[in-house]
Amino acid sequence: MLDRTLIRDLALFARLDDAALDDVLSEAGSQRYAAGDVVFEQGEIAERFFVLLHGRLRVTQMTSEGQQIVIRMVAPGDLFGIARVMQRPDYPGTATAVLESVALAWPMSAWSTVVDGHPAFAVNAMQIMGERLQEAQLRIREFSTEAVERRVGHAVLRLARQSGYPEDDGVRIDFPISKQDIAEMTGTTLHTVSRILTAWEAAGLVSTGRQKLLVRNPHHLLLIADGVEAALAK
Repeated sequence: MLDRTLIRDLALFARLDDAALDDVLSEAGSQRYAAGDVVFEQGEIAERFFVLLHGRLRVTQMTSEGQQIVIRMVAPGDLFGIARVMQRPDYPGTATAVLESVALAWPMSAWSTVVDGHPAFAVNAMQIMGERLQEAQLRIREFSTEAVERRVGHAVLRLARQSGYPEDDGVRIDFPISKQDIAEMTGTTLHTVSRILTAWEAAGLVSTGRQKLLVRNPHHLLLIADGVEAALAK
């Protein structure tokens, strides 16, 4: 039996009493992944679903044209690998550990039992999936309507909001993030992202180095992402 105090504060398990939490955990096991380990691959039969307890994961998808895109970054507390909810037998993307990570894993067959037996868990899962759907819709709108620099701005700010911690001179994204990752998040090229980040660094908006990203001026970056700075310059 896993220690319930490790997960009591996670949104997925809110409003579950101790007995319900123990029941939900009874079929789960903990899994540890070193940086670079693949948790599951795109197209693999979905035999388990997960909740990340520690670390960071990158979820990527290979398009039919052979282009890799970053679907999302998985943070502690996130529910992932729930192919059953999408009515498909396989994983739609590949999940890879960016840092040493620990996750809880349930057999996929337990999904219906857990959801049906614990309404609070079902409501929490629906809220989490609703937030994920809203983010996906926002990204689609960004891809469809925004210039590249604005898309990169929104991606960096989203990472800072979800995974940033304050430092004296800005907000540090707390896991390694490469320029290639940002390019794959925003549907552009490594060259374009490098050019944009170099210009931002010269302007004092960000600092980069060794896959570490510090957002020095979030407000100015938000003006760029929202197109306000470009509009004022006209």
